[in-house]
Amino acid sequence: MDAAIDERPLTPEDLVAWFADGCKPANTWRVGAEHEKFGFHRADYSTVAYDGPNGIHALMQGLQDRYGWKPVMEAQTVIGLQRRGANISLEPGGQFELSGAPLETIHQIRDETVSHLDETKAVGGDLGLGFLTLGFHPTIRRDQAEVMPKGRYDIMRRYMPKVGGLGLDMMLRTCTVQANLDFGSEADMVCKFRASLALQPIATALFANSPFTEGHPNGFLSTRANVWTDTDPDRTGLLDFVFEDGFGFETYARYALDVPMYFVKRDGKYIDAAGQSFRDFMDGRLPALPGERPHLKDWIDHTSTLFPEVRLKSYLEMRGADAGPPDMLVALSALWVGIFYDDAALKAALSLISGWTAEDRARLRADVPRLGLKATVAGRTVRDVAVDMVAIAKQGLSSRAQASNAANDETGYLEVLEAIAESGMTPAERLLEKFHGEWNGNVAAAFSDCAYW
Repeated sequence: MDAAIDERPLTPEDLVAWFADGCKPANTWRVGAEHEKFGFHRADYSTVAYDGPNGIHALMQGLQDRYGWKPVMEAQTVIGLQRRGANISLEPGGQFELSGAPLETIHQIRDETVSHLDETKAVGGDLGLGFLTLGFHPTIRRDQAEVMPKGRYDIMRRYMPKVGGLGLDMMLRTCTVQANLDFGSEADMVCKFRASLALQPIATALFANSPFTEGHPNGFLSTRANVWTDTDPDRTGLLDFVFEDGFGFETYARYALDVPMYFVKRDGKYIDAAGQSFRDFMDGRLPALPGERPHLKDWIDHTSTLFPEVRLKSYLEMRGADAGPPDMLVALSALWVGIFYDDAALKAALSLISGWTAEDRARLRADVPRLGLKATVAGRTVRDVAVDMVAIAKQGLSSRAQASNAANDETGYLEVLEAIAESGMTPAERLLEKFHGEWNGNVAAAFSDCAYW
């Protein structure tokens, strides 16, 4: 997209073009990994504030001093870090997130993940900090979460309770792992969007890793996934229109136009436009900025506030998995690269979901947070579908034949998912076994058993 387009008001064609400009030749496709983690003070397992000698700001300062990260500022506040195409950012409740650089192979994703965790351990360890590998915080109440000093989060915290019962939990008590992947054309995007949207609950089951709330089992295997069912119906869900004839970039742009706004950013400050219409903004009738029309950056900001299970930007974001230990963080990228970046694998994935109806997909999404791999879809167990899904991804990675220096291809990163699928036991069920066994009913043991170090 020509940078000059940001200097004039947008047209409807520009909205669609921003998505379409994401199309890339296959030889330039990359994968970007994102993963969040809960910080805690190892001395007493308490949450980590932004300020203070052992706070999030001190952690970011240490990463700057030791490892060459550069600060990302909001006014006079450091709200993130950047280095060589990667970013570290702060989620609303202090969840510490790496948004990795666009990389070619899963080997590089592994190296990036290990490097980030090693750096965070070196600095955070000196500050007495640890980090949890769970998808929902196992002990704190909502009012005990530390809130990070970012302007957009103040707006979201005011708005969330108006549209859903669990939106604040999403902001303050969840952690996810994501994979961002490319598409080659509109038709390729449609195939990938449909396959990944239908299969996202299968990934949710494989990665289910959040069975506790405020110190006790809560009846869910992925509490994080359940939270998204009551966050904001306007901007979440499975997007049935993706499966309808004629779906494409324009359809998604129309959907995004009708999702209520959160904010507009001007001169480094967030202007509250919560609940207002981007369509009105296009017409110069936005109450928050009367007479003003949006630029490209406004559209980019707005599309970042949509939260479906798969999100379209200039790439596709896989958003359905709980955070977990390092091998699981890498495995998510391996799973989706294996399916997306091999033609035969993508066709097999589409065949796997071809008989599923909208009702099947909705029931699956509703059942998986509680039942995990024991849920069913179209007459099959999720466990059986997961076995097939991982096998398809493995074949796709094998066909890519991306060898590391040790001459291993990328298929080994799926071994942890193969074991989960074959066993029929989610990570959450393993944690519940520990809770009722060696943990003696004390979830505080998670701060050692489920910590990155």
